[in-house]
Amino acid sequence: MPPAPLLLVLDGNSLLHRAYHAASLEGFTDRSGRPVWALRGLFNYVARAAAHLRPQAVVVGFDCPDHSARRLDYPAYKGHRPEKAADLVEQLAGAPELLRAAGICTVVPTAFEADDVLASSAEHARRSGWRSVLMTSDRDAFALIDDTTSVLRIRNGGFDEAVMVDAASLLAICGVQPRQYRDYAALRGDPSDNLHGVRRFGAATAARLLQAFDTVEAAWAALDRGDEQSVRDVVGELAAEELGKPAMRAIVERNRRIMSMRDDLPVPELDTVRLPLNRMVMRQALSDRGINLGPSLWALTGGLPPQRAEEPVVELRPWTFRRGMASRRDPTPGQLALF
Repeated sequence: MPPAPLLLVLDGNSLLHRAYHAASLEGFTDRSGRPVWALRGLFNYVARAAAHLRPQAVVVGFDCPDHSARRLDYPAYKGHRPEKAADLVEQLAGAPELLRAAGICTVVPTAFEADDVLASSAEHARRSGWRSVLMTSDRDAFALIDDTTSVLRIRNGGFDEAVMVDAASLLAICGVQPRQYRDYAALRGDPSDNLHGVRRFGAATAARLLQAFDTVEAAWAALDRGDEQSVRDVVGELAAEELGKPAMRAIVERNRRIMSMRDDLPVPELDTVRLPLNRMVMRQALSDRGINLGPSLWALTGGLPPQRAEEPVVELRPWTFRRGMASRRDPTPGQLALF
């Protein structure tokens, strides 16, 4: 039987941020002097992913720019981040309109985020008998991985350093199953979102706890029935003591609540957003902003691969550990606050 159709879902905010920092030194602008280098980079991400994955449909999600349900729940959420540069704000604001003008399905949910679009699109694809690939630089999407859903993670180095993450590679690298990833993230926290974790719990300690107890609730149950030693044997005395404190339990519950992604937001019916898109409409929309991606749009518009590739073909490889990788790919200034 032929494989199930594939939906490609992109985290517009994280990818546009990546594109902004990657090409900020170029400062590419349109004829009116408006910044467009991040917009061009975002479209390049969409085009290259479509060329490699050959999806039957594409959806791009963005954070709501006006309201945040998570910040209403926890006012300090992302509250430590510096103000965005004006040229980044301008491109973020214009991205959904440009994508829609080019014919690409774009979802900006009221009060929610691109992560929620990824979760809702993956769930809709699953119910419809489709597969999905979620393209993002955000690790939160790892919690959405299952038999029909993979994550194409963009790292420092752009698309050439992208890795495909499935359940097997997540277990090999992080030591947890996708269904455990939210507990794993809640225990160690997410400084980029201003969500502090449990003291004494880093990634390795969180993974050991979940490998031994499967869930945080099971570890708490052991502590509550007086079996502290079983927890100490896994994470050590100091970490076990912290885990049992009411304040630390409250932190885990808060983190899990904030990190949970809505999978019930309205998203378009997949048959209504199938590729190919209209080539002339897309090229005109891009041209109006001074962007020319040439033949690289072929997979989005139903064309044939160019006879002479504009760039080397990149094989999307599984996520594997490479020593020294982090030191060779240091983030550019400003990225630590975003990712």
